[in-house]
Amino acid sequence: MNENLPQNQQTQDGLIQLNEFETGLKQVLNLYSLPTEGVFVKIPQRVSVFKNLDTVLGQITVEEKEQSLYLSKFIASTASGLFDASLNYLWDETILQIRKRVSQYDIEFFYDNAVTGDRRRRLKDENDLNKVDDYDLIKGAKEIGLISDLGFKHLEYINYMRNWASAAHPNNSEITGLQLVSWLETCIKEVITLPISIVTIRIKQLLQGVKNTAISASDAQEISVFTTDLTQEQINNLASGFFGIYVRLETNSQTHQNINILLPEIWGRVEENIKQSFGLKYAHYTANNSQDEKKLSRQFLQIVNAESYIPDDLRAIEIDNTIDNLLSAHRSFNNFYNEPAFARQLLRIIGQPLKIPKSVEKKFIIAIVETFLTNGNGVATSANEVYTEILSSLDSHQANIAGLSFTDSRISSRLQFPLAQSKFKELVEIVKLSITSPPINDLLKYITDDFKGQLSYLMNDKTIETSVKSLKTLLK
Repeated sequence: MNENLPQNQQTQDGLIQLNEFETGLKQVLNLYSLPTEGVFVKIPQRVSVFKNLDTVLGQITVEEKEQSLYLSKFIASTASGLFDASLNYLWDETILQIRKRVSQYDIEFFYDNAVTGDRRRRLKDENDLNKVDDYDLIKGAKEIGLISDLGFKHLEYINYMRNWASAAHPNNSEITGLQLVSWLETCIKEVITLPISIVTIRIKQLLQGVKNTAISASDAQEISVFTTDLTQEQINNLASGFFGIYVRLETNSQTHQNINILLPEIWGRVEENIKQSFGLKYAHYTANNSQDEKKLSRQFLQIVNAESYIPDDLRAIEIDNTIDNLLSAHRSFNNFYNEPAFARQLLRIIGQPLKIPKSVEKKFIIAIVETFLTNGNGVATSANEVYTEILSSLDSHQANIAGLSFTDSRISSRLQFPLAQSKFKELVEIVKLSITSPPINDLLKYITDDFKGQLSYLMNDKTIETSVKSLKTLLK
């Protein structure tokens, strides 16, 4: 469109150009006796995208635009009226940009925090990034600080729409022009142009220093001062990063010594479930007869006198693997088909009454909550019966964890979907029968009866935030 013309004239010219373009496309389809109705989005919807395109794309530098092939395809498919394809290309560009961010940061630190179980062993360098699922990619990028919590929530929604309303999947959903341009702006703001925080850069420098230089006792003291400003999630991730570095066979003795000095400085702030995960990893190495990694992981725990986190019950390993398999199936396209088998397998291993090893208790409960809430698109009926049975069988402590699961960023993000919101209210009704703590029951009653905002923003409510802080001891 000619920017020197009045806005009304620009819009009229745009309508004419797009109408001529569509007419040509329909002639080609008619030539091959193919359908032409219901193929293209109405032209006014396309115009609404192009009216906002200059402002949105103006946030990207020329150099970034020149390398954004999928944005070209996004615009071409938008002009053609194929919004479902446009969303697909937009997501492709977003994933490509996140992979670039990860590869420029610390790839091993990313893998240590983004991927669980045996899949982690198969990932080594940048070339393996395409093996990481989209959900794990955005979750891992969020956990190491490359995208924000709010960005993760928005991207999970766009990923949901990409899975169920784009050309990636047969569907009858309609996407409007304003939705499409809004998603484009989100991907630009939250990924392409989002500056990396100073703290995230400092963590990268710290990891590089651990691997490449000698750290003295005085250096460790300075670093410990820096870590006091880290969030709980950043401390957890840093500890996981240290563990990943420590157990790699190629790690040299100088790096081991650096971690020997640094780990005690942060260990007191690491959450219990993360500490338990290190003991679980030791158990995995034992079960797999990985003697070198087993030895190194035990040495890591010995640094902070934490061998008590090694689980006595090696059944926890099987449970841990099955949880990972269930979540992987739940987050995939074919979850309605694949999910029930893993849900039933998990229940068989846990047994009735439930016998959940302490080392996997929180991970197990959060996984059941996530799967019970659904992926936002529909209920996997056979699996849902299993989840309901498990939730109905939780003891009071486990029910506390399930009831307050909205404090977990993965769960709060899932609560932006209407189906997940109704399932959460159903969950509260199930677990409150097992909850014996009056403060937690009062909080859940406030959420279901008095809270008027979006459930995905529960922790933005001061009353809820204050209550959760005072109840944290009940979740340990």
